[in-house]
Amino acid sequence: MARIVIVVGHVRTGTYCEALGEAYKRGAEAGGHEARLFLTGAMRFDPILREGFAKVQPLEPDLEAAHDAMLAADHLVLIFPLWLGTLPAILKGFLERVLQPDLVEPAKRGEFVKLLKGKSARVVITMGMPGFVYRWWFGAHALKMLRRNILAFIGVRPVRSTIYGYVEGVGAEGRRKWLAEMEALGRRAG
Repeated sequence: MARIVIVVGHVRTGTYCEALGEAYKRGAEAGGHEARLFLTGAMRFDPILREGFAKVQPLEPDLEAAHDAMLAADHLVLIFPLWLGTLPAILKGFLERVLQPDLVEPAKRGEFVKLLKGKSARVVITMGMPGFVYRWWFGAHALKMLRRNILAFIGVRPVRSTIYGYVEGVGAEGRRKWLAEMEALGRRAG
């Protein structure tokens, strides 16, 4: 049994990203895994890291719950829409807050502690453009930034990805197929 944390990085609730998160959670629970779903749009927290990384900014209860769950998790799932070529500001703020110096603190030899070492992750990105255009023309830079500059930096690996492009254009049947895919991924904690 894996412990899974699913974070939907969207400012609103009731979105297709949330439906993907719920599908993953359903599948995970059906597969015998423990899964927690966090919706940034429903959480109450200041997304601005007021002091940068100079000192710890106390976590609000919603962030504290997410922080503790992430530390206890075996697998992380980040789901978000591509906005202005990257992740929504609410998700960036969430990550900055839960990954403060109390989580990523300097080690004795000047290297950062890989506190989430041993955990795996899946990044799921939805977008209006075709997924292959995002990967080929735009270089999938939001995905690369999350994989290399955030997740690998704190020890998370492997990081797998799922890109759902042309979300409006695939129609209801295509979106139902993607929900089934998320459920299957949740079942195997992949």
